[in-house]
Amino acid sequence: MATGGQINTDTLSDEVFDVLCTICKSKSKNTDGVKYCVDCQDYFCIKCVKVHSQVPVCAGHRVLDKSLVTSGIIKGLLRAPEERCDRHSHKHIDMYCQNHDSVGCSTCMAVDHRACQDTFYIPEFIRNNTYQSASTEIQTKLKEISKTLAEQVTNFKQDKQRLLKRKAELLADIRKFRQEINDQLDKLEKNSIDEIEDMFKRLVDKIENNLKQLQANMARVTSANDKLASPNTNQAEVFVQMKIGEDAANVANKHIADNKRKSIGDDIEFQSEKTILSLLQQNKALGRLKNPSKPKTPDTLFQIKERHSSYESQSYLKSACCLKDGAIVIADYSNKRLERDQYNNYTVTDYCDLPGKPWQVCSINTTQVAVTLPSQKEVHFISVEGQMSTTKKIDTDFVCFGLAYKNNNLYISDSGTDIYIYTLSGRKLNQLTIFLRKTRSFISKFANPFNMFHQQYMYIPNLAVSKDATRIYVADRVRGLIVLDNNGKVITNYDGENLYGANCCYVTEAGSVLVSGYNNVLQFTSDGELIGDVIKNDRRKGTIVSVCCNQQMSKMYVSRDRKNSIEVYDI
Repeated sequence: MATGGQINTDTLSDEVFDVLCTICKSKSKNTDGVKYCVDCQDYFCIKCVKVHSQVPVCAGHRVLDKSLVTSGIIKGLLRAPEERCDRHSHKHIDMYCQNHDSVGCSTCMAVDHRACQDTFYIPEFIRNNTYQSASTEIQTKLKEISKTLAEQVTNFKQDKQRLLKRKAELLADIRKFRQEINDQLDKLEKNSIDEIEDMFKRLVDKIENNLKQLQANMARVTSANDKLASPNTNQAEVFVQMKIGEDAANVANKHIADNKRKSIGDDIEFQSEKTILSLLQQNKALGRLKNPSKPKTPDTLFQIKERHSSYESQSYLKSACCLKDGAIVIADYSNKRLERDQYNNYTVTDYCDLPGKPWQVCSINTTQVAVTLPSQKEVHFISVEGQMSTTKKIDTDFVCFGLAYKNNNLYISDSGTDIYIYTLSGRKLNQLTIFLRKTRSFISKFANPFNMFHQQYMYIPNLAVSKDATRIYVADRVRGLIVLDNNGKVITNYDGENLYGANCCYVTEAGSVLVSGYNNVLQFTSDGELIGDVIKNDRRKGTIVSVCCNQQMSKMYVSRDRKNSIEVYDI
C-alpha cells in the first residue's frame, strides 16, 4: 500500500506566506501562525504550539517553522486539504482510495480500506499522476442535482400543504357530521320534550276540569245545605229542597268516587331508547378513513406481493380476526386464551385467559370480539378496549364451532348441519338446517382422506356472513363452499377439485369471499362464483385452518393446522 506520507524538509522553499493560527481562528481571533504541524496539518501561533506539544497524542507530531512551508508546497507537494473528516473530526481528508474512488482521512483508510492496494496521500497522488481537474463538470452535476433536490423539496412542501389542507377538510367533514348528529339529537330531544309537554298539558287540563266540577259540586252541596238549614214552613218547598240536596249529594259522591285513585302522573316514566346509546358505544369514531387505492369491488382478485414475517408463538394458533384499528386478535388453542397484537409487529401485547380451548374468533365492533368454546358450549365476549377481559358469555345447548357476526346477530354452527342465530343478549332467534346432497362423484373411499361416513356427515367448523346478511357461507371439507340464503336454503355449491378439503371462509371488506382448501386459498364473489387462486396449493406447508385480512393495511393472515405461527402476506 502506497502511503506517500514521508516528507524531506531539505528542499523546502524559504518563501513565507501569511496564515492564521488554527486554534485562535476557531476562537474568532486573528493571530499569525508561525508553526505548522505536518501531522495535524494546522498552523499555530507561539502560544498555541506550546499547548499543542503538551497534548500527549500530539507529542510525536512533526512541527515545522512556517518558513519551511511556502506557497502551499512542502518538499514539492501540494498543500494538503483542510477539509475535516465527518467521522473523525480531528483528522483532515488527505487520503485517496483509487480502488473505490473515494477520499477520507487516514483513520478511514485504516478502518474501511485496509485491504485496498491503491491508497495514496492526496498531495502525492496529484503530483505523481496526470490529473485533469473536473471541478467544472462536478459543479454542473451538483447544480443539476441541487435543482432536482430543490424541485423535490418544493414538491414535498406542496404535498405537505395539500395534506394539511386535506386534513382540514376531513376535520371539517367530521365536525359537520358531528353537527348533523347534534341536530338530529336536538330534534329527538325536542320531540321527546314536546311529547311530555302534550301529555302533561292534557293531564293538567283534566285536573283543571275536575277542579271546576268539584267546585261546582261544592257550590251545589253548600247551597242545598244552606236552604235546608233555613227555617221554612212551606212543606212543599222543603220537599223540593230535600230532593235537590239529595241529587247534589249523589252527583258529588259519584264524582268523589271517580277521583278516588292514585295521583295523576305519578306512574309516568321516561324510557330512554337504549339502542341509540348502544350504537354510539359500539363505535370508537364517527367514521373511518377509506383509501381509494385499495380494492373496492368483490371481483378484484387479491395479488400476493410478498410473504411477510410470521407471528410466532409457543402453541397451536387456531384462528384470527382483524380489528378496524389494525390490531389482530388470535385464538391460542393450546394455551386457552385470546392474544392481541395491537401494533401489528408480530408480538403479543395483551391476552385474555379462557376456561376452554377457543375455536373461531370474530370481531363484534371496535371494542369487543367474540369467540366459541366448543368444549364449554359457550360463546365468550372479550373487551379489546384497554386491557383485554371477558365481559359476558352466552350458553348454548350444543357444541359450538363456527362463529360470525352481522347486523347485531350472532351466527353459530354446531357439530352437525345446523346454524343458530342469536341476539347479542343470548336470545335464540332462529335455527337453520342445511339439507345435504350427495357428495361430488370424483371422491372415492381411496381418494378421500376422510372415511365414507363423512360423505353423509358434516359439521361446520367455520362460517361467514355477507356484508348485507343475505348470504351465509359454509366451508365443508367434502362439499367445498356452500352458499346459503338467510333461511338456510342452498343457493349454490362450489366443489371443484381445487377446493378439496375446504376448511374456512372469510368475507373481505370489499364483499368477496376467501375460502381455504387443504393448502391453498381461493377467492369467490359474494354469489359464490370463483374469481381465482390467492395462494397456490403447496402441500409442504400444511393444512390451512383460518384466513382473514385487513385491506386497509393490505395484509392477509393465514394459520395452519398444528402450527405455532401466523403467516402474513402483503396483498
